[in-house]
Amino acid sequence: MAKRGEPGDPAIAGATEAAAPRVWLKAYASGVPADIKPSGHASLAAIIDSACERYRDLPAFENMGTVLSYDDVDRLSQDFASWLQNVAGLLPGDRVAVMMPNLLQYPIAVFGILRAGLVAVNVNPQYTPRELEHQLKDSGAKAIVIVENCAATLAQVIAATSLSIVITTQIGDLLPFPKSLLTNFVVKRMKRMVPAWSLPGSVPFRTTLARGRAQPYHRVQLAPADIAFLQYTGGTTGLSKGATLSHGNLVANLLQMQAWIGPKLSDGGDIVVTALPLYHIFALTVNCMLFLHVGGKNLLITDPRNLDAFVAELGRQRFTAFTGVNTLFNGLVNHPDFADLDFSALKFTVGGGAAVQQVVAEKWKALTGVALTEGYGLSETSPGVCFSPIDRPDWNGTIGLPLPSTWVSLRDDDEREVAVGKPGELCVKGPQVMRGYWNRPTENAAAFTADGYLKTGDIATVDAEGWFRIVDRKKDMILVSGFNVYPNEIENIVTLHSGVLECACIGIPDPKTGEAVKIFVVRKDPTLTAETLREHCRVHLTGYKLPKAIEFRDALPKSNVGKILRKELRTH
Repeated sequence: MAKRGEPGDPAIAGATEAAAPRVWLKAYASGVPADIKPSGHASLAAIIDSACERYRDLPAFENMGTVLSYDDVDRLSQDFASWLQNVAGLLPGDRVAVMMPNLLQYPIAVFGILRAGLVAVNVNPQYTPRELEHQLKDSGAKAIVIVENCAATLAQVIAATSLSIVITTQIGDLLPFPKSLLTNFVVKRMKRMVPAWSLPGSVPFRTTLARGRAQPYHRVQLAPADIAFLQYTGGTTGLSKGATLSHGNLVANLLQMQAWIGPKLSDGGDIVVTALPLYHIFALTVNCMLFLHVGGKNLLITDPRNLDAFVAELGRQRFTAFTGVNTLFNGLVNHPDFADLDFSALKFTVGGGAAVQQVVAEKWKALTGVALTEGYGLSETSPGVCFSPIDRPDWNGTIGLPLPSTWVSLRDDDEREVAVGKPGELCVKGPQVMRGYWNRPTENAAAFTADGYLKTGDIATVDAEGWFRIVDRKKDMILVSGFNVYPNEIENIVTLHSGVLECACIGIPDPKTGEAVKIFVVRKDPTLTAETLREHCRVHLTGYKLPKAIEFRDALPKSNVGKILRKELRTH
């Protein structure tokens, strides 16, 4: 029997009958289907097998000047899968954590895990010991593949976990000799980026490949309902939870995105800039899996915060697609050398993870000649839910239209549908929706509506034609004298001022109004004053939305994927 949120789920099958008509279908671009058709690929492992066979001689991943072909990916990931099966003795369904930035080792490790019938648990390399311990214990991971830079963190907590197998890798392990040796020496000895660590019994990643190569790889038959990933939520709204994503969930979302982007994709030859970490669900599905499926090359950027090196790398590529978050795009358009790049091959740019601001979208298009298209999703939906048409010329402040085979409903606190134009919690149903949170039955009961829609916690509105607009996170809403104020709106208005680089908005206690608006601003113009900003806001915002407090900062706290962390601003 199909699980909740998977193809064949009765709730999904009946959605066309029970849900309101999908008015947004009329706004679909020509050629985009209302629904995806079942694929011949039952799992991500089947997607990997097919891509490696079809595109064997094409480049699949590039990092630090080294390219792995599809044939390399096929061979190396099978070697790793063989080691996991034959040497490590792991069984289908066992969880394997992966903790590393964008390196060539990432796809090899994750593809090997999937091809062995195991479950991948993505781990943020920036985690503290406390955060790492929680995720490893919660997932019950038996093994971990970890970059040496993070090994000291693991050493502090491993005794409290179920880990029995530790595979360590160095930054340059899959680079050719002697570049690999030199890179690892520089990282460890000169830049001192690897704190001292001790993990007795750990196995080097390159050793697993060599030993796995000497063993027979056993192909595993996987079904759509089998679990592929435990994708942990960012934890910005509470304790991190593992979204249980099946092979069917991720294959469905891959096909939904392929149907949406459609004509923009080539059959082999596209180059997508992958600056978002692959352990983030957006880059995992859209960059890694979708572009693998169509024979593209992922240009892996290990440290996108080093904008000088990032822009220099872009200057050496004829990239055709670009994904990122608003803060990344903002940093690039304000970099002095970015405008000199060759954008003639660029087909489309996609922003996700956080709202794309108007001023950033307009600058991006002015510099590149290509619109910055916005998408919306979350870990629990593999991640895509809504998307703006890929060829829409201008930013319009919406998250676009629901993807094929997706139903979206806006609900009030009593789970009743709200009227067109009124804000409500965005709730979603479709084959990409998770089967639930890992080992959280109580939270699963609260996460879905009575008729099977996932409650996203995001507040949105929809117009008569089906265009959705995110208003804000439900808990981020500010209540000023009984009026709802949504931080995204305030931030967008503030960043329209030419002297503002970045802005974040929160609510603060106020004895008269209950709450008041406070903004934190990073200045582009060092002479910008609070009063000048207030005058700017008075032009665009009604009285109760005006910032009562303005604080200038040199930087704003951000998550690993560039989301501004309002939670940290509230607690400091």
